[in-house]
Amino acid sequence: MSSDATAREGQTLEGESLLVRYANFVRLPHTVFALPFALLGVVAASWHTPVTARTLGLVVVAFTAARFVAMGFNRIADRALDARNPRTRARELPAGRLTLAQAWTAVLAAAAIFVWSAWALNPVCFRLSPVALAVVTLYSYSKRFTWWSHLWLGLGDAIAGPAGYLAVTGQWSAPWWLLVALALAVTFWVGGFDIFYALQDEQFDRTEGLQSAVVRFGRGPSILLGKALHGLTLVALIGFGLGAGLGPAYYGGVVLGAGIIAWEHRLVQPGDLSRLDAAFFGANGVVSVVVFLGALADRIL
Repeated sequence: MSSDATAREGQTLEGESLLVRYANFVRLPHTVFALPFALLGVVAASWHTPVTARTLGLVVVAFTAARFVAMGFNRIADRALDARNPRTRARELPAGRLTLAQAWTAVLAAAAIFVWSAWALNPVCFRLSPVALAVVTLYSYSKRFTWWSHLWLGLGDAIAGPAGYLAVTGQWSAPWWLLVALALAVTFWVGGFDIFYALQDEQFDRTEGLQSAVVRFGRGPSILLGKALHGLTLVALIGFGLGAGLGPAYYGGVVLGAGIIAWEHRLVQPGDLSRLDAAFFGANGVVSVVVFLGALADRIL
């Protein structure tokens, strides 16, 4: 595989130990960029219910386990496709660094940890845990029949925000639309990001008969769609801030996040994907961090 393709996968750890291979199998460092949206739900809930160290720890464990299941199952489901795609054939399963049995063992163990942590949180989380697992695993097959797979992926990440709130309170938010706004923000953020990600695989997806916005509409319209989704992300984040009663620090984080997104969009043009690399995707992940830090600052200062 070319060095360019390797760079685009990005954010992998050095080493060949089993733990490192498992971490690279699910791109474990990316958890840092997705977790803040779950913690936004915790911050919103903390206005109504005290957050204990036990609850916070269980939220982190549950989120990390669920993400491991989602990424690991996706790698298992896509292993044959990954082996044929020059950009992904160096991943752990097609490259033989993990066996299928090792992959399944880790995914099933993570699923068990997720269900246990949901049970340990409260009955509502426990009852909803099978639904969450269904959403994050069935996504892996969605691109075989619909270009809406980008938003399905976004929804899989989006349930983390309401889940963080439910983990603390055990009940839906008041106002009811608060968690809807948070979920929509994450759905649009991840969906837009995934459309940009799909630009790399346009020709491969067409050859394999896979669905994506890029295959459906072409590069130019797809880039515009990704930008529109990120615009809706900002609208939803503002709505969430209003519903949660957040203040200047939070909105400062949203503005900073908007600036990062605007800079990212300037890097990619329909006829030039040369800057669609690990730096682009890393910068996109920072958006969630700065938004969360703004909300946390509002809550504790």
